[in-house]
Amino acid sequence: MIDVSGVVHRYGEATALDRVDLVVEDGEFVVLAGANGSGKTTLVRHWNGLLEPDSGTVRVNGTRVSADRVAARTAVGMVFQEPRDSFVAATVGADVAFGPENLGLPRDEIDDRVGDALDAVNLAGREDERIETLSGGERERVAIAGALAMRPDHLVLDEPFTGLDAPARESVLERLCALHAAGTSVVVVTHDLRDVLAPADRLVVLSGGAVVVNDAPDAAVERLAGVPVDRPC
Repeated sequence: MIDVSGVVHRYGEATALDRVDLVVEDGEFVVLAGANGSGKTTLVRHWNGLLEPDSGTVRVNGTRVSADRVAARTAVGMVFQEPRDSFVAATVGADVAFGPENLGLPRDEIDDRVGDALDAVNLAGREDERIETLSGGERERVAIAGALAMRPDHLVLDEPFTGLDAPARESVLERLCALHAAGTSVVVVTHDLRDVLAPADRLVVLSGGAVVVNDAPDAAVERLAGVPVDRPC
């Protein structure tokens, strides 16, 4: 579980998060939405210790992030908005192996994790391909595989559909739904609600650094727009 309690974060004189309370339960699919500048990315960067709150607390699986950042970063897999920012190796397999290698795991376990992670994103057997040759959707899936190889309890994706065409977007969303069905909690950070409400358990909306909506998608969108949500699945 990710438990955010009374978190305030400032950049100089500007308040990016204003007493935010939020809980992400194990196994949930949560969409975290809001306009650019609403505080979405700032919020999730507290979950694995990339940022520290000015006040308030963030706990992952019961432990304060500030007390054990390694545990938080193992439990919360983060996929950033631009996948190329997270790549550290030239080939698919080497990049996905980087995280487990830094945990000091045995080679056999690293290989198992890489194979499982690539299989989960439908890239099995492509370990030797160079990342530079992949499409945008494939690069996004490699980034997801890199997070999955850490075997996190929670997978957080910041604007994962930016720049993807419709087939790539559908492919990534299909992978996320499969991971959610297998028990991984998924948090999708986005300003674009197309397609993501159907599999979501909850929609959380930030505005001005505060949570203004936190409800099941149907009820949340009714509050936002006054119309019901069509949820085909």
